[in-house]
Amino acid sequence: MWRFVRKISLTQWIIISMIAGATLGWLYPEISQHIRIVSNIFLRLIKSIIVPLLFGTLVVGIAGHSSDLKSVGKLAFKSIVYFEIVTTLALIIGLLAVNIFKPGVGVSLKITAADNASSIVQKKITLIETIEHIVPKSFIEAAANNDVLQVVFFSILFAIALTQVPPKAKETVINFCDGLSEVMFKFTGLVMKFAPFGIGAAMAYTVGHSGLSVLWNLGKLILTLYGSLAVFILFVLTPIMLIAKIPIKKFWQTVKEPAIIAFSTTSSDAALPKALQLMVDFGVPRRIVSFVLPTGYSFNLDGSTLYLAIASVFVAQAAGIDLSLGQQLAIMLSLMLTTKGIAAVPRASLVILSGTLITFGLPLEGIALILGVDEIMDMARTCTNLVGNCLASAVVARWEGELKIN
Repeated sequence: MWRFVRKISLTQWIIISMIAGATLGWLYPEISQHIRIVSNIFLRLIKSIIVPLLFGTLVVGIAGHSSDLKSVGKLAFKSIVYFEIVTTLALIIGLLAVNIFKPGVGVSLKITAADNASSIVQKKITLIETIEHIVPKSFIEAAANNDVLQVVFFSILFAIALTQVPPKAKETVINFCDGLSEVMFKFTGLVMKFAPFGIGAAMAYTVGHSGLSVLWNLGKLILTLYGSLAVFILFVLTPIMLIAKIPIKKFWQTVKEPAIIAFSTTSSDAALPKALQLMVDFGVPRRIVSFVLPTGYSFNLDGSTLYLAIASVFVAQAAGIDLSLGQQLAIMLSLMLTTKGIAAVPRASLVILSGTLITFGLPLEGIALILGVDEIMDMARTCTNLVGNCLASAVVARWEGELKIN
């Protein structure tokens, strides 16, 4: 029996806990309202991850690539321009989809008085004030408040400054930040072992409070994401292939295998070696693909940014918070910054989503709900990340005049 239990994966435990929690909330709604402490502990643990992980990954992602950026110059500039344009289009599609289909409306996510006060404060902040707020008065204060925009701003400036110090000092700091990132990803893994308990308790509490209709909303959330990713591929990536004169059929045949690996493992990194080799075989010079693909894993996560746009507004809708156009644009600006430098590994988007919710005064309890179906959504967004980065390498190669289709 114990051997059988040990073979059950974390994803399976999360699904089991989600079903058990929903059942408990349905059958015993009054009892379910008293176990919120379990989900609150889980959410507190998530909050503790945000700042050190963001700081470490951003510094390594920017300063660690500085030598490459200087050596390839024009290639780096073209890559970053492409990344920003496509990422912005992904965010726009995500925001449009979640506002049209409104998957969070009807959940009635109950928030505490503190959460509500925070939301009221955020509602008074304009887009201009949000941009001004990006600059921190103190990194310590920003870290203590989990203010993601300020942490990102400080981290970017810190990384730029780091590129200008002597090599020995730079290497020391980068090694520290790299080690910090590795430790925090392990820390995240430990926290995720507690996820089935936190998610089960959150599901029980929410179903007990809102009824079984919340499950319908989660289904709408999944369909909204998959539909949005399909629109992104059809109306963004496909036209890019046509403009760059990249043979569509041959491209899909090339990326099919690594895309399946990314979809099934929910990790772009698992598909990286195969993707690198296949894109070289496709006709992208090795020097271009070896720069664009790894850099894209930090700066061009199309599927993840689209998902984060949907998930953020979904939580606002579930909590009954009406976000203005200005606030949604501010969220988009935040995501454009915070998604840079985050490693493409399972659950990395959780950190970004948590920070975004905290920054804009949205209840973190929404994460516990989303995590119950996150694996299903993670498969699609990771696959999209991989395909988007493979296409980016081909587009940049065409832009450089060096794409030679074999």
